[in-house]
Amino acid sequence: MAGESIVVLGAGLAGATTVAELRERGFTGTITLIGEEPDLPYERPPLSKGYLQGGEEPAGFTVHDAKWYQEHEVMLRLGVAAISIESARRQVLLADGSAVDYGQLVLATGSRANLGGGNPLAGYDLPGVHTLRNLSDAKALKAEITDGARLSIVGSGWIGMEVAASARQSGARVTVYSSSEVPLAAVFGQRFGRHLLELHQRHGVDVRTAKVQGIEQVDGHLQVLSQAGSSPADVVLLAMGAVPNVQLAETAGLEVDEGVLVDAALRTSDPHILAIGDIAQAMNTRLGQRVRVEHWDNAIRQGKLAAATLLGDSESYDWWPYFFTDQFDLGMEYVGHNDPGDETVIRGDMDSGEFLIFWRNSQVVTAAANVNIWDVNDELRAVLGREVSAERLADPKIELADL
Repeated sequence: MAGESIVVLGAGLAGATTVAELRERGFTGTITLIGEEPDLPYERPPLSKGYLQGGEEPAGFTVHDAKWYQEHEVMLRLGVAAISIESARRQVLLADGSAVDYGQLVLATGSRANLGGGNPLAGYDLPGVHTLRNLSDAKALKAEITDGARLSIVGSGWIGMEVAASARQSGARVTVYSSSEVPLAAVFGQRFGRHLLELHQRHGVDVRTAKVQGIEQVDGHLQVLSQAGSSPADVVLLAMGAVPNVQLAETAGLEVDEGVLVDAALRTSDPHILAIGDIAQAMNTRLGQRVRVEHWDNAIRQGKLAAATLLGDSESYDWWPYFFTDQFDLGMEYVGHNDPGDETVIRGDMDSGEFLIFWRNSQVVTAAANVNIWDVNDELRAVLGREVSAERLADPKIELADL
């Protein structure tokens, strides 16, 4: 396969990891990395955290500098969008009128902001209304989140709550419009959701339970229209989740169902195309089901797995999903895959801000998280998938290694 051409479509962290791993594993053929954004591939978690707060600059979270791509003979086509995949000819057509041939293709096209489904939220395109998916979005948002600025956030998922924390730490006045009474409770349960809610309220975030009907411009300011009343805003962030970018996969005739369907080696229904990262509805052999994961860790791991598959190595998607978040003085790592109805078990004192959370289903630990307690993630991983009593999980006298 040394002479075969590999094209990676999508120059985010997953795509950049794929090309790096291919070279690391000794692939000497042609590699082309295509990205719609003009920037070198970068990591996205800082966009809602350190960068927005002014503590990190893009150079610090760029995956590789330009010299690396030159030295490793990776052809970069940045700032140009792909418009279709001609799978019969094994060709990617680009918006500048050019075409790129491939022997093997990796789709890593990521996600876009949800603007409200088939009918975008009224006012989504008004000046001062933002989404946060890329560096350009973050730069525009950062310029408006100043000391004393009034920020309204529509949505109380991870991006919404992380931006709320970052904005408050920058001195902005923040209102969050949440579709649920307790943010993230539908995913992680009432106890942790309420802990997160109270954390934000203590730091001055106004969290309102309301269905947002639209955004208007009134007397020189923005107004979020909701059943919970409205407050004037200088800037609005739409943080209503993300939608996988599967349009190109559809032009290639791939099987798509809330993501691109791939097997445990990330192969699509076309033997010459893989899909990874946010768009991949991938068979996870550890969970025994397909999952689509939009987090940093998954982008790295699936990028490496894609390279292994391309080179004929027998590896599979067999790891527990993982993510992390930082909000005010709360730092959390989560690993596993719980269902909303799973039992929650707490080890430690939540009021102290340092504790562990376990989720159980029929006695089996499905997920775990460490909150402001560090260097325990490996021990938490070891507990997943095992039957452990709630009493043992909650007992701080029992070492994690002994569970």
